[in-house]
Amino acid sequence: MRSISIALRASILLMILCGLVYPLATTGVAQVLFHKQAEGSLVSINGNIQGSELLAQDFTDPGLFHQRASAANYDPKASAGSNVAIASNKYMKEMTDNVNQIKKENENIGDTVPADLVTSSGSGFDPDLSPEAAKAQVPRIATAIGLSQNQLISLINKHTKGRALGIFGEPRVNVLELNMALQQLK
Repeated sequence: MRSISIALRASILLMILCGLVYPLATTGVAQVLFHKQAEGSLVSINGNIQGSELLAQDFTDPGLFHQRASAANYDPKASAGSNVAIASNKYMKEMTDNVNQIKKENENIGDTVPADLVTSSGSGFDPDLSPEAAKAQVPRIATAIGLSQNQLISLINKHTKGRALGIFGEPRVNVLELNMALQQLK
């Protein structure tokens, strides 16, 4: 009986510490030190929330930059990769369909399609594209909104972020931020 009493008290103490005290403490520290990130890294214009710089959105307007495909269909409750093996027929069909769709949307893209325009990210919500993938969309967007290709390339270059600490990752462009800048440019 004594063992059950000790185990019960230890369980209650750990539930309070791990289930209440620790989450409240980490949330409080995050709100004080990293407020923007703790609130979801939301991006707004004139007080209107446009989205999060951490989550991809489904942009389909021909006058906007399109993002990577999402295996989760941009549903934040269903974050997941496709888990389709690259040697499978399903994967080959999906890639062929994606390449054909990109070539249909971007008639001047040529034979070389940037990989991140046709593959989905591991989480399904990668908000960034390579600068090459963004530049591949320039002719379509220039035609749709009437801006010059040079203006759009300049906009991409302005919003390109380099490697973290100069060595980690690849250069990237946040599609939401790029589209917001594009809408202000229009």
